[in-house]
Formats: sequence, C-alpha cells, structure tokens
Amino acid sequence: MHRDLSFRAKRAILLSFTAWAVVVLIVPWTLPEGSVPDLSGRSGSLDNMDSIEEMNPLAAAVYTIGDVYCHQRLDRSLTMNGNEMPFCARDVGIFLGLALGMLMVIALRPGFRIWLFVALVLPILLDGGMQLMGLHESNNMLRMMTGAMGGVGSSYLLGHVADRKLGSGTAS
Repeated sequence: MHRDLSFRAKRAILLSFTAWAVVVLIVPWTLPEGSVPDLSGRSGSLDNMDSIEEMNPLAAAVYTIGDVYCHQRLDRSLTMNGNEMPFCARDVGIFLGLALGMLMVIALRPGFRIWLFVALVLPILLDGGMQLMGLHESNNMLRMMTGAMGGVGSSYLLGHVADRKLGSGTAS
C-alpha cells in the first residue's frame, strides 16, 4: 500500500513537471513570430505587463509567472519563434531537469545517496553563484545544462522524500 502511494505521488509530480515544461516550451509558438523581442527586467516585479496584456490567455499566464519569478534578461534567455522565452535558459533547464529527474526516479528507483545529490546540484550553485558574484559570465548552454542537473537533483531529493514519508523499499 505505502509503495503504491509513493509511486502515485511521484507519478503525479512527474505529470505536473512535464506539463509545465511543455507549456513553457510551446507558449512562444502560440504568439506571432517576433512579437516578444526583449523582456529584460527584474525578478520579483511585473516589468512587462504592456507586452503581456496583448497575449493569448495561456501565454499571458505563463509570461506573467516568468515576469514575477525570473529576470528574463534577453542575453540569458533562449528564443523560439523569434520570441524570448518566458523564463531564462537556467530556469528552462531546471524545468526540463525536474521532469527528466522524476522520470528517472520512477524508472530506476534509486536509493538516495547524498554524494549523488550534491554532485547534481553543485554545478548550478557554482555557476549561478560565481556569476552572481561577478567572477565569471556563463553562457546559455552552460546555464541550461547546470539548470537541468539541478532540476534532476531536486527531483532525486523529492523522490527520496516521497519514499521516506509515503513508504517505499528504495529509501536509504
């Protein structure tokens, strides 16, 4: 019974993470080509409501969330369909990594190893931290890769927590 509950919880998390990642990737394609050229702003504020008000409801919702939670700097973001993504490259990597990581947790059922968790999240901490302190300027490929590793690591930890709290033979 408990293992089944843990599995169902992880499956629901996987579906949520996957749905979110897919929505983030498709919304630039739901807008006219080149209609979102530069959203550069600040985290924690609504900098781009003039642009967002012109969008379809799905795109407006996702871009509003991005506007609040992400800096959306053009030089640190990817573009699709000539439109800046609603989140920066690192965040997109995190979203993809969360989905991939939970899929791996479900498929492989790994026991938790702290060294593996640290190895997965350390790159994003180093890359983001060193960039924040002005020690180096990362590129979008590295941001996306370290974000994906951090997302996989977060799902690895989340899977472990689900196993510990909801019961499973894989927690250690």
